[in-house]
Amino acid sequence: MEPMPEQSPHHAYPDHWEADVVLRDGGTARIRPITTDDAERLVSFYEQVSDESKYYRFFAPYPRLSDRDVHRFTHHDYVDRVGLAVTIGGEFIGTVRYDRIDDRGRPASAPADEAEVAFLVQDAHQGRGVASALLEHIAAVARERGIRRFAAEVLPANNKMIKVFRDAGYTQRRSFEDGSVHLTLDLEPTEKSLAVQRGREQRAEARSVQRLLAPGSVAVIGTGRAPGGVGRTILRNLLAAGYTGRAYAVNHAFDGGPATLDGVPAHRSLGEIGEQVDLAVIAVPAHRVPEAVADCGEHGVQGLVVVSAGYAERGAEGRELQRELVRQARSYGMRIIGPNAFGIINTAEAVRLNASLAPEPPARGRIGLFTQSGAIGIALLSGLHRRGAGLSSFISAGNRADVSGNDFLQYSFEDPDTDVALLYLESLGNPRKFTRLARRTAAVKPVVVVKGARHSGTNPPGHTVPVSRIPDATVSALMRQAGVIRVDTVTEMVDAGILLAGQPLPSGPRVAILGNSESLGLLTYDACLAEGLRPRPPIDLTTAASPQDFRDALAEALADATCDAVIVTAIPRVGEDGEAETGDGQVLAAALHTAVAGGSAKPVAVVHVELGGLAEALAAASSTAAPHHRPAAPRTAPPEAATDRAGAQPPPGTAGLDASTARRTATAARTATGAPATPPASSSAPGVPAPEPGPLPRPGRIPAYPAAERAVRALAEAVKYAQWRRQAAVPGKVPELLDDTIDEAGAAALIEARLAAAPDPRGHRLGPDEARELLGRYGIGVRPTLPAPDPDAAVAAAARLGYPVALKTTAPHLRHRADLGGVRLDIADEDALRRAYGDLTGLLGKPAELLPVVQAMAPRGVDTVVRASIDAAAGAVLSFGLAGAPSELLGDTAHRLVPVTDRDAAELIRSIRAAPVLFGWRGAAPVDTAALEELLLRLSRLVDDHPEVVSVALEPVVVAPYGLTVLGAAVRLAPPPARSDLGPRRLPNY
Repeated sequence: MEPMPEQSPHHAYPDHWEADVVLRDGGTARIRPITTDDAERLVSFYEQVSDESKYYRFFAPYPRLSDRDVHRFTHHDYVDRVGLAVTIGGEFIGTVRYDRIDDRGRPASAPADEAEVAFLVQDAHQGRGVASALLEHIAAVARERGIRRFAAEVLPANNKMIKVFRDAGYTQRRSFEDGSVHLTLDLEPTEKSLAVQRGREQRAEARSVQRLLAPGSVAVIGTGRAPGGVGRTILRNLLAAGYTGRAYAVNHAFDGGPATLDGVPAHRSLGEIGEQVDLAVIAVPAHRVPEAVADCGEHGVQGLVVVSAGYAERGAEGRELQRELVRQARSYGMRIIGPNAFGIINTAEAVRLNASLAPEPPARGRIGLFTQSGAIGIALLSGLHRRGAGLSSFISAGNRADVSGNDFLQYSFEDPDTDVALLYLESLGNPRKFTRLARRTAAVKPVVVVKGARHSGTNPPGHTVPVSRIPDATVSALMRQAGVIRVDTVTEMVDAGILLAGQPLPSGPRVAILGNSESLGLLTYDACLAEGLRPRPPIDLTTAASPQDFRDALAEALADATCDAVIVTAIPRVGEDGEAETGDGQVLAAALHTAVAGGSAKPVAVVHVELGGLAEALAAASSTAAPHHRPAAPRTAPPEAATDRAGAQPPPGTAGLDASTARRTATAARTATGAPATPPASSSAPGVPAPEPGPLPRPGRIPAYPAAERAVRALAEAVKYAQWRRQAAVPGKVPELLDDTIDEAGAAALIEARLAAAPDPRGHRLGPDEARELLGRYGIGVRPTLPAPDPDAAVAAAARLGYPVALKTTAPHLRHRADLGGVRLDIADEDALRRAYGDLTGLLGKPAELLPVVQAMAPRGVDTVVRASIDAAAGAVLSFGLAGAPSELLGDTAHRLVPVTDRDAAELIRSIRAAPVLFGWRGAAPVDTAALEELLLRLSRLVDDHPEVVSVALEPVVVAPYGLTVLGAAVRLAPPPARSDLGPRRLPNY
């Protein structure tokens, strides 16, 4: 375990510098400050470094460290002299040190802002990204201590270290002096350095998940000899899926000597195995988990799946056990799925991993699934199986103490076998990072999310992440901004997932509807209108329509340039005798597949009512699911199940029918699709093992839905996502014209002075004049108000401002409440003002209670409200709505993450339901939306430049046909919350 740090005589040990990081190969390591207790660790580390690496570090042969060296390298003041170490298993694998210097290179103290930096990485760990991670963290430490530049001397032959500096993305200068390369790095983060950091983070975290999902060997710890039990069940599921690697059963209660269990080697500990184990599945009681984790760490296991329960879901004591579990695993460089996990699945043909409690692994497909709930995971696996959809990977993370949905997004982004990512989330540990990763992933493949625990205001039991206080509607809007398809139920997730995985994206909202039921067509038409689509009048093929009629109508619709998607509605075909004909589902599926195969790249969905076999048959041909491989026993094809009397395989969808019906269905299918009358010979003869599955099939299945609303909702989500993809391809920007009217430095000075004058961690609300001055620095004018404590003061204020004026109260309980009589408008002269003042105070109370003010009238327009606020977890959020009932009563408010672009601002004002009021509703004059968009951009820029501005409310903002007027403004300043997304890479600790 890590040592308890000894405090420096100058500064306390900076424990906030400690961090767990994921290295390039997916393993984890610990970065922490070096302390005086690390002398032995430092000496041991140095002895394992090669002579060549020592030469590169000290520019001369340096076989061992002297006592003076050890003292110098372990004693730091954590300001002018700082050393960091990377540890695995408590031992050093790399170090970095900086010493503050003056402009002549001599030791110095603040205000000197340059430091000399030097690295040393153990040879066995070079190439894992250790030095790159150390540079990120030592640079962050240096900036915190007022250091702005690093200087480094590197031998020309030390190409690895030169590359570390060159690739970091910082602004740098290089020169060749006295036989060495002199490098100077400016430590201010740049767009390039941030991009480099996030690129490394993505690759490392994706690799860490890939190592868990594709292990070369698996040990199940806690397998019992008796049937049943969690460990034994997981082992059997692993073997039944045909896992391609080596499997082991481990239980300390096993007898000594060679043994097997379910055909695999059984051992009492990992040490007895004698070979590398990549993944351990731990299924022992919680009190025995630490022993199992230590055994794994000491024998080089790369990752853990902990299915054991009894952690944070049990309360405070369990939460501490969970934190200790994560600390212990990470100290050995291992990542954890769980605890309380359901397991993981990887259907890739080269892996075939089912290390879960799911008895039947899903078919192979192109959907990746992550869930934080085992029960929901079971439901989703079952739902996808029933719909004929296959999976590429599955992770049920349980309490998600380590591996989270963010890690799954990192993996899904670059996984070539995943076309759609589905996530069921009950908590968001790092919403800023989630939206960033989701936006990047959604730019190349759909991300569908169901968010549980939306309205509880707390996290589910077992989840120890910070609770975000932003409303669920805001979370949904921010997900939409990031391109995430947010749905409400797991059924909607499956509906959207199978359409997105099996069909191309629509190029627009125009929908053709065709089918053999006029009523079902009309229901579909209405559903399209309700979801904002543009349906064409339904085409009724009548109940007598044959599969050929469906094929021809679908082919015609797909060839029609005026539609972007097609929904086929189908009910059982009624024959001449008035009864539904058998086999309709399979024949119709064959006909529809034929039409799709020859049509354009448009999505097709089917709505069916009581049409037996249709959904299964549609999923069987060209589906997202590959043939399921069960290698536990040779797969043979019994004559009565695999062939008809001619020796040919039955067509898709006919399994289970009697022989006569199957032959009739097959004949009709050949007629509907135009296939030859004689099918090709079967590739599988009776008694011969079936061939191995071929390459993963590409999408092409036609999704089927039992209700029109479900099909249309899934299609509508695909339409909105496709539109987002097209827009994201050309990102918006912040207009440069704003720069000439913004005084960033002046605003910063004002903020600094105000916070210094009234230090309070809870923040401080600016007065009206201070708020007006701060907003004015960013070109946001606020119409002034003058206090009116008595009628004479009101008259004097009006004379100063000029008539007409408004008289209004500013008491908190009456603010912005014109409906309560607290506002008098269009006062034209002194007599009218005195009468209004008397009416106001006579109706509502004394002036001291009402705090009345006088304000010049603004041009008539639409009253709106613009707000910006900072949530510690999600970041800065910009909100817009119409003032009064629309936003306050109906919640009709739109939200975007800051900073917003010109496109974001335009979408923000158009995405509220009441937006038509701004664009000339019922004959009114349209308002100046361009001025409104500019206001949004200016406010976004203000809160983005100055995170101390934690809340701004502009209300009301009256938008007229020409220009706008801000009548009220409230601004609150506070020390900014810490931003974990801008610092060096680190794993969260909850």
